[in-house]
Amino acid sequence: MAHPLVEQLGFTRSEWLRGLEGVSDNDSARHFGPMNCIGWTVGHLAWQEQRYFLARAQGIVLFPDLNVVYAYGAPMSSPTLHDTLPVWHQVVQASQSYLDDLTTSSLVQELPLDGKPVGQSVGSAMRRMTYHYWYHIGEIQAIRQMLGHMGLPEYVGDIETLAPYRSETQLGS
Repeated sequence: MAHPLVEQLGFTRSEWLRGLEGVSDNDSARHFGPMNCIGWTVGHLAWQEQRYFLARAQGIVLFPDLNVVYAYGAPMSSPTLHDTLPVWHQVVQASQSYLDDLTTSSLVQELPLDGKPVGQSVGSAMRRMTYHYWYHIGEIQAIRQMLGHMGLPEYVGDIETLAPYRSETQLGS
């Protein structure tokens, strides 16, 4: 059984995907003022997942362009979901076995950057990733409202069934 923190990230990812349901490629590339478009935001979260759980944790970089096009502070661009969602899925799939193997003791270990400690543990990076998703879920729902989308999902979804609180002492039970 996965660590409770990993379960919460998995639930968050599923809520993220739920918030993208019904977004067309045209709508995913639309900008409102200085806001990034939905397609870019998907690539941005793929970038962070790759950065934390593949590159920093395992030395794996599947998509070098993520570091250029979707990194924090990258220039505005207008990719579509067709461009970014498959990349996001591949990054998430590639990181899942690493995440599934995490334990309480591995979560407190340093997550090095370029082989050097930076004061961030694996668990802190996972929390940052989870909270980053929630930030962008809200942002995407606001964009969808500006696009005139109706019947948007309500959050938080069925956490009590899909990812209820489970203490670390319940691991393996």
